[in-house]
Amino acid sequence: MQKKENHILKFLRDYYKPIQPTVSITNSEISYREISPSVTIENYVYCFWQLKTKKKLSENYKYRVVSDGCIDIFFNHQKPIENFIMGFCKKYTHFEIGKEFDYIGIRFLPSAFPLLFGIDAKTLSNQSLELNEVLPNFSNWIHTTITSSDSFEIISKNINNQIISYLKNKEINYDHRFLDALQKIFLKNGYLDTEKELHTGLSPRQLRRIFNFYIGTTAKSFSNVVRFQYILNRKPSKQSLKDNKPYYDVGFFDQAHFIKSFKTFYGITPSEAFD
Repeated sequence: MQKKENHILKFLRDYYKPIQPTVSITNSEISYREISPSVTIENYVYCFWQLKTKKKLSENYKYRVVSDGCIDIFFNHQKPIENFIMGFCKKYTHFEIGKEFDYIGIRFLPSAFPLLFGIDAKTLSNQSLELNEVLPNFSNWIHTTITSSDSFEIISKNINNQIISYLKNKEINYDHRFLDALQKIFLKNGYLDTEKELHTGLSPRQLRRIFNFYIGTTAKSFSNVVRFQYILNRKPSKQSLKDNKPYYDVGFFDQAHFIKSFKTFYGITPSEAFD
């Protein structure tokens, strides 16, 4: 049963690579790392990540989280009792996280968190909540199992095994119509008329309800994020954006429209974001 489900959900990882802007590898003060999950849960979890200071900063650091369609669980490595969950965000978010920090997180692929835990994604959207309010058992496991002396590698392995253990005892219930609609959005890189092109047996009202539950927003709003992520996955430069105009591929008809949309999801203009 589990192998069949993993096969059905394989398109999540195959077709979608949610990118967050990372700290430059030349930055001597802050590091950002990602570790991939095991094959068993790779269709649910995109990565485990760590953001930490290498030395105390001279001023508080503002970390920008761009829209990626995912749900993240994260916690303070030095004080794991401080653990949180962040839902789908329709625009970028800034976190002021101080002069010294060490955060570790789990980035779930779109729809994977509700599939695993049965939590309505809409109740998490556009906010960060204490994990204890949403998944008290998982929150308790984090702060009673993880210690500040554990390495990122060990913590990632432990979380990986915990999710595998949970998955073994969980019957995943999914709606093929929703997954068909989600796959079509990925295949089109978000560039489609969601009201006319998502012919999956769902009425517009059903489509809205089911996307709110599994993603945390409407199909149209999620498609806009997928379009934005398509641009990030192209790894553009200022020059390539000017020469190749990849935003035309996903329905932006002029540069001004693209820049406005990009700034909503990223927080700055493309020329500020790319070299």
